[in-house]
Amino acid sequence: MTLALRNFWDVWCWAMLGVLLLAQCLAAQTSSVEREFPQSKTEVEKALKVIQSREAGHLPALEGFAQPGSHPLDRYQRAYYQATVEVSSGASGGTRVRVRVKVTAWYNDPKGTNSGYELLISNGRLEADLLDQLSERLGNGSTSKTSDAGAASQSRLDPVGAPSDSAPEAPHSERDFSSSLTQSLAAHDPAVLRRPEFSKANKDDAALRAEVESLEQVLKNQSQPKNLVAVKRSGTPVVASPSLTAKQLFLASIHDEFEMLDFNGDWVHVRISGLSRGWIWRNSVEMPEGIPDTVASPASKQTPVANLFHVTREETSTFPGDWEPLRGKNVKILSVQKVDQNAKEAGAQNRVEYAKYLLEKSYPDLANNSDELSGIVVIFDSADGGMMAATLSTLKEWKAGKLSDAALWHQCFFDPPGIFDSTAPAASE
Repeated sequence: MTLALRNFWDVWCWAMLGVLLLAQCLAAQTSSVEREFPQSKTEVEKALKVIQSREAGHLPALEGFAQPGSHPLDRYQRAYYQATVEVSSGASGGTRVRVRVKVTAWYNDPKGTNSGYELLISNGRLEADLLDQLSERLGNGSTSKTSDAGAASQSRLDPVGAPSDSAPEAPHSERDFSSSLTQSLAAHDPAVLRRPEFSKANKDDAALRAEVESLEQVLKNQSQPKNLVAVKRSGTPVVASPSLTAKQLFLASIHDEFEMLDFNGDWVHVRISGLSRGWIWRNSVEMPEGIPDTVASPASKQTPVANLFHVTREETSTFPGDWEPLRGKNVKILSVQKVDQNAKEAGAQNRVEYAKYLLEKSYPDLANNSDELSGIVVIFDSADGGMMAATLSTLKEWKAGKLSDAALWHQCFFDPPGIFDSTAPAASE
């Protein structure tokens, strides 16, 4: 064999080895469970349409549904599954149904650097349960065949998750999806175990009753934490410090909950995970019971902000700052002064409210002149003032409800950075 042929052979062998390893890896990620049914393909597809809405949904926990990977399963949140069903003609004249399930969940990195959604490997319980439902729908006339070695080792579980050698339960028309899912729910809510289908099937099972009483006692002794805040809208920024110009750590989703460590009139200090901390704009979260989401201003400060400032000049010109989104573009510029020049400095919160008032008031004109204007600039012409700017595209998302007020401010430009920051000292101090 020549040297060239030998080199080609070596390369080809290594390439084939890589393909085999990749195939094994992909197979592990897409484990499947299949069964053969005696019914025709048309009958099977008709039955699948009835349970089609149960092929995806949220999981109360990953334990029992996904294989442990490089991270502990209790580090994950917002678990979700998606089933894919393939129907083909069986070897014995019936129909073969193959189910694959993908499980995804949000990984909370204790260091806060590698958090994100990850794809996990199903352990086969959800696949088998979907096939169980199809079997019941068709009259229990099926033979099971598992194509995944991990799923093949799965045994049918009884309602509390213990292996059972008993015969499958009789089919019934009303069944919550899925039996596996119900098992996990039972671990979180013992009331599930008192449903008729469970109490009837396990009426004489003293061990099950003892388990129910034990779980009920545990839940009775547990109390819901009273220092949690819940995010009101998806896309809410969690930032590194209590400032509108602080570094954004990530965007929280609606109903995300965080432990509240501290709060002030504008910001809430939260624990993200482990030692990781962050800040959220106060009106973007639901505060714990007894604490208002926003702080009412003292009577002396309830004067409408529209009466504290007035626009002294309005013009269209090139953006006067150095900010990439508006650099060299035409913008609408509004110069603002305090109505009473002898009054004490206006304060960051009043500037925030007045800037918001001007953005809302000016948006229709900006939208109608979108070919000429790319954004807006508000200049507070005073010793404690400064400049803020926003692009028209950001304002469109805000007006469409895609951005909260807090998210809007985090996409604006400020000069100096502390102009709208109530935690920073005023320039006149």
